[in-house]
Amino acid sequence: MKKLLIAFLAIVLLGSFRHDEELSIWLIGDSTMARKSPTRDPESGWGVPLQDLFIDRAKVHNHAASGRSSKSFVDEKRWEAVRNSIHPGDYVVIQFGHNDEKEKESLHTDPNSTYKDYLKKFVVETLKRKGIPIICSPIVRRHFDESGKLLDTHEEYVDAAEEVAKENNVIYIDMEAKTRELVEKLGPEGSKKLYNYKKKDNTHLNHYGSRKVAELFAEGLREKQNLRLAQWLK
Repeated sequence: MKKLLIAFLAIVLLGSFRHDEELSIWLIGDSTMARKSPTRDPESGWGVPLQDLFIDRAKVHNHAASGRSSKSFVDEKRWEAVRNSIHPGDYVVIQFGHNDEKEKESLHTDPNSTYKDYLKKFVVETLKRKGIPIICSPIVRRHFDESGKLLDTHEEYVDAAEEVAKENNVIYIDMEAKTRELVEKLGPEGSKKLYNYKKKDNTHLNHYGSRKVAELFAEGLREKQNLRLAQWLK
């Protein structure tokens, strides 16, 4: 079974696309990725500007939802709707963690057990539909200490996401590391321009920040050798 999975992934990763075909990219995640209502402007998720980075024949379907964890995304049947829409060759980008960390029973998952179980569920069911899953770690929060050091607020959830990707031989993009590097480079003051900081929000991005983070995701795709999806970027 493992050999068949590896062979399948090799085909979809190495194959080139025809100029007349279309591709769907399904996004599942939380508010850091999700589209927002106009009343929350300028807050924006990084999945919103992602379409602008792909050619027109690659369609981004953003099903990320504010306030959801990997658990509640399944419990509310949001995943079921996405799963049933996946066609062979489609990509599914998975990013949870922010709300999984919360203590609320309807949201909380344990990074070493239930969080990994839900991520694996997304992966296995995507593969059953002959789709290609991409696991992302959650983006960094803009939480600096008094000395100006950017704190680690996701802790074991980042490692857990990477472990699930490795255990299932699927694509992994460390968005926590990429966004951490960006925020640290900008520093405590400069990084405010990425977030919805007018509302003192250090978690959710603004339009500028969402574009920068989407570009980091695209960078991650290009870094994967022979990744077919990268061919669809502008």
